[in-house]
Amino acid sequence: MTRARLGLACVLLLPVLAAAAEAPAPSFDDLFDTEKLGSRPSQLDWWRDGAGLTYVWEKALWRLDTGTGQSEKLLEEKDVAGGSLASYQWTADGRGALLVAEDDLHFWQPGAAPRRLTTTKEPEEGAMLAPDGQKVAFAREANLYVVDLASGRERALTRDGQPGVTLNGVNDWVYWEEIWNRNATGFWWSPGSERIAYYRFDETPVAEYSLVDELPHYNAVQKQRYPKAGTANPKVKIGVLDLASGKTVWLATTGNDPEAYLARVAWTPDGKNVAVQRLNREQTELDLLLCSPTTGACRVLLEERWPTWVNLGEEFRFLPDGRFLWASERDGWRHLYLYSADGKLLRQLTSGPWAVTSVDHVDAAAGFVLFTGFAEGPLGAAERRLYRVSFDGAVERVATEPGWHGARVAPDGKTWVHTWSDADLPGWERLERSTGGVVAELPAKAPTFDVEALPKWRIFPIESVDGTRYPARMLVPPSFRMGQRVPVIMYHYGGPGSQEVTDRWDNRRNLWHKWMARRGYLVLVVDNLGSAFYGKHGEDRDHRRFGEVNLAAQLAGVEFLKTTPFADVERIGLWGWSGGGSNTLYCVLNRPGVWKAAVSGAPVTDWKLYDSIWTERYLDSPANNAEGYEKSSAVTYAGNLKDALLLVHGTGDDNVHPQNSWVLSEKFIQAGAPFEQAFYPNQKHGLRGKANKHFHQRMMEFFDRELGGGH
Repeated sequence: MTRARLGLACVLLLPVLAAAAEAPAPSFDDLFDTEKLGSRPSQLDWWRDGAGLTYVWEKALWRLDTGTGQSEKLLEEKDVAGGSLASYQWTADGRGALLVAEDDLHFWQPGAAPRRLTTTKEPEEGAMLAPDGQKVAFAREANLYVVDLASGRERALTRDGQPGVTLNGVNDWVYWEEIWNRNATGFWWSPGSERIAYYRFDETPVAEYSLVDELPHYNAVQKQRYPKAGTANPKVKIGVLDLASGKTVWLATTGNDPEAYLARVAWTPDGKNVAVQRLNREQTELDLLLCSPTTGACRVLLEERWPTWVNLGEEFRFLPDGRFLWASERDGWRHLYLYSADGKLLRQLTSGPWAVTSVDHVDAAAGFVLFTGFAEGPLGAAERRLYRVSFDGAVERVATEPGWHGARVAPDGKTWVHTWSDADLPGWERLERSTGGVVAELPAKAPTFDVEALPKWRIFPIESVDGTRYPARMLVPPSFRMGQRVPVIMYHYGGPGSQEVTDRWDNRRNLWHKWMARRGYLVLVVDNLGSAFYGKHGEDRDHRRFGEVNLAAQLAGVEFLKTTPFADVERIGLWGWSGGGSNTLYCVLNRPGVWKAAVSGAPVTDWKLYDSIWTERYLDSPANNAEGYEKSSAVTYAGNLKDALLLVHGTGDDNVHPQNSWVLSEKFIQAGAPFEQAFYPNQKHGLRGKANKHFHQRMMEFFDRELGGGH
């Protein structure tokens, strides 16, 4: 952004923000009080293919008639044993639902009391109704089970599972975290309900990490199988179990690569084959396999190759006639492609310098796909819009208003839940007809405070001296007056394909940043050239080396601040969590003196300590990229610490282990570098409850002290 454009931005920004200065605003406690933040229904699901929309709201299960828009209460949570409803699934005919409450299973039919199916101490994991609605499968203690709903009879399908050793029908930690992103079970019913495809993990090659609970009188140790970069992964295979015979056929998925990841599993609509996406350990080769459930033989249907890494996605869909929808970044952006049943490309459906971010519905009969993607323009990735593309490639805009849109479409395609928010408004959820028109607005509780009284985000590009344009968003204190210089807080994440410059509502960091702006801080967020804004070629800038791409963007942000009439560039703070914590350390240790204070939360400090799948995807293995690992890791530069630093970690973090912060702390100690620490007992990767509030209070106090802000 040039000085001339900056001046115009200031003229536009300041009157709007100053006008809100006298309006009511939340207290600090309000930011962490779930009752005051507002709420929406949870666990949305479709009843009878879309005849109704069901959801949990105010401790009850409700159904909204999609024809009339009228809602009725179906079941109180208190009527389910345990008094809470973790999840539910309807049978296809809508006559009953599987309920999960207090880690046990129940079957409920409207008009009757829920009937308990399990009463075990151990939880039932991944419970899933069969398509025929007559039975439910689940995993318990690393084994697969099935329960007949009519009789309640339980049957073990596997018996050799043992937690931490052999897993049947459940994901190990690294697959759960990095392959499925915590969204999938470890088994899949066939369309005819006669077979189950399932994962089997042998975890014995994987070394253990110990998480220690220091709060009891005698501490307790929890062992976790955790493959670090360059170390052995679990051995995995996929079996198809025939319920009638009890026998398993193992699919020949590995080919010549015993370390391949078996990343996605789906049945063909006719149930004659199982599709498996196989990714080599280097993650440069993705194969779509079609496997026979009776012989185990597999053949390659499609190949995807990329010299850095191939990103997995969730867009793959079979059509009833065997054709399938596939997403690829082969042209540098994630787009949709239509293939024939034998794996031949029919046509590319979407194209251009933007990305498809989700497939929301496929209507094979009408021949179109409803999807979510970037908005148009150079900063379009800051928003999400809804589109429809026909099978011949004609794209139509469905929802184009500025902000962040999403869709949850009924199986029959006649209605959909349309969600919207922007960076300054919590937004709404509406049930709409696909032909147009609102059926009903879903219930919601608005925040108890006036969100429009808070400072407003402004999204704009920052132009560096070399002409590079970085996406940014900024909050200016509403109390700002011309001629005044205020302290600055910069926030970032910075990993490959990441995005923090968004035009959507976020209760947590968004509100804390608005709170800090109201207290007199300028808040600036800058995304780098490896972010989602720049597609696959942008991500590839991080290949085999972390840190430099993001550092350049944050330095461009600092240079931008120097051109403004309101930023005190001698008082800039920087912070981030997880990958943002890692990048915060990289920035302050490689450019000491630029930022006066920094907060690094749950950082990876030595990339050899992080998990195999995520780290090797970008940095390759430590064995063939030792220099990249060394130059990307904060421990390498510990002796450079000159600025105030608060290092934060949860001692129960099973994702980025607290070992990372302990190792870096020792490096600082040996270098004689003063720093501050905040460790939260038994908290995991994301702080929860009072610990989260305590951390944000501690961070506020730290920045107030070090930057002289907080008026």
